[in-house]
Amino acid sequence: MGVLGGCGGGSSDVTLKLVAADYGDSAANSSKKYWADLVERYEADHPGVTVDVSVYSWTDVDRKVKEMVDAGDPPDLAQIGAYADYAADGMLYKAGDLLSIPVQADFLSHLSTAGEVNGIQYGMPFASSTRVLFYNKELFAEAGLTPPTTWEELAANAEALKAEGVKYPYALPLGPEEAQAETMQWLLSGEGGYTDLMGTYSIDSVENVETFNWLKNELVGKGLTGPVAPGRLNRAEAFAAFAAGDVGMLNGHPSLMEMAEKKGVEYGMVPTPGADGESRSTLGVADWMMAFSKNGHRDEVGDFLDFVYSEKNVVDFSREYNLLPVTNSASRTMSASAQDKDLKPFLDQLPTSELYPVGSTSWAAVSAKIKKEIGKAVAPGGSPAGVLGGIQATATRAESAQ
Repeated sequence: MGVLGGCGGGSSDVTLKLVAADYGDSAANSSKKYWADLVERYEADHPGVTVDVSVYSWTDVDRKVKEMVDAGDPPDLAQIGAYADYAADGMLYKAGDLLSIPVQADFLSHLSTAGEVNGIQYGMPFASSTRVLFYNKELFAEAGLTPPTTWEELAANAEALKAEGVKYPYALPLGPEEAQAETMQWLLSGEGGYTDLMGTYSIDSVENVETFNWLKNELVGKGLTGPVAPGRLNRAEAFAAFAAGDVGMLNGHPSLMEMAEKKGVEYGMVPTPGADGESRSTLGVADWMMAFSKNGHRDEVGDFLDFVYSEKNVVDFSREYNLLPVTNSASRTMSASAQDKDLKPFLDQLPTSELYPVGSTSWAAVSAKIKKEIGKAVAPGGSPAGVLGGIQATATRAESAQ
């Protein structure tokens, strides 16, 4: 396709509507400021194009876009949490029909693949992050511990921390807020996961059941996960407890660094421990940009996206919100920069990270079921095999309903 180099091709002026998620935690660092600056620079060079951006909180943004789509008035662009339903309904442009070849080729390959439905990319990764194990350096020093590389070492460290009176030796947030993340992190470290190599759900696999049996018997059952039942502990509470100095170890993403620093907690970060050594892969999470085809404007949308994904803009966004870049060019820049050294442990994990099965329209139902049920697998009297089997049944039904 011919990507526009200038304005709207001499025809009447074009307004592109973009709905985006807010990555800030205050008015001072709201994503509104990021987009306002980016759009101002873009419009200065493209006098025929206006970009109208609406920014909503993560609580509201997916619902807002769905309401617009249901009303028959989708935005031109949406930067939200999931794209698969809209792709399956034939509402989206293919990424290859929008982006110039160098820009599409610049995405990290496993993120591009995660944006595909039936081998065609519709979801364009916009931001990503990975998980590592955080530990409280002061609590570890007091207990004479070194960071764990295996589950056995993690459990032994948790025992020692409990003996020192640490409130949450290992914080295990399996509450409804983000249980699907903590769960996947553990499944990967036990050489399992939500799907098999063919992409078919394998939630109640032997490996996954063994992982949850271990969690139930060796951590939760021995009182090493703190005073709140894992099924009722949400990620936000676990992070806040870590920042308050009450947690020995937990899985975390880059935003936890800032929370801990603000409260003066000295922390270390190591790759996720696995059953027999460092986990071969970690959880990767991505948010998505998509373009609805209803209003046309393909050339203008593509040209704007080429600008959005320029190296400078991807680096600026990643630095502003402590997120990982989704392009090779920005990853190289940040990996080599002293300014970004705090993110290096996460950047190192990104190429081998595994994402949720976001290309499947069934994932929303499966994720909701995990959030609701998984805590029961480690509760007293709970059956990991039974709970995982129930979630697998939901997954199988959701897949066959597609």
